[in-house]
Amino acid sequence: MKITKVYTKTGDKGTTSLVGGVRIKKSDIRLEAYGTVDELNACVGLLVAMMTEEEDKAILERIQCNLFNVGTHLATDQSCTPLYASAKLGISETELMEKEIDALLSGLPAADGFVLPGGTPAAAQAHVCRTVCRRAERRVVALMGEAVVSPEIQQYMNRLSDYFYVLAKKLNFIAGRSEKKWHNSCE
Repeated sequence: MKITKVYTKTGDKGTTSLVGGVRIKKSDIRLEAYGTVDELNACVGLLVAMMTEEEDKAILERIQCNLFNVGTHLATDQSCTPLYASAKLGISETELMEKEIDALLSGLPAADGFVLPGGTPAAAQAHVCRTVCRRAERRVVALMGEAVVSPEIQQYMNRLSDYFYVLAKKLNFIAGRSEKKWHNSCE
């Protein structure tokens, strides 16, 4: 798709168009859900830019493509418009995240307590991705209370936040950075 014009002025009065042309307020919970997924995708893009290992980059770029599918799904009011094939996320994507999490965990020491987000810049960004992903998941769950959203979308978002947590641990581990543990008082 070639974009010939970035601004359309159609949103100047506080509304936007969903897939299929239905217009909604920019404060709508649906827009909040897919807008947060878009924010997550931008955060993942920054993480990709910080990564050096091609295998990790490939997984993150797959995640970015999946997030576009999720966004399209959420931007489709299924009571008015059927889902495009590009808006469907296969159950295999959630299973892939589980396999990636298990593979990462197999090479890491066991967790012992809560970790303060941080470490290397890439690990810190993975934690940012994790927290934005959790917020996106909360927005998806809220939308599910009002509209049709396929359950695999919420499941994928849930696994994805776990993936970012484990990826942050891996990035700190391979860099030789000890994670700082939370204590009831930081001294």
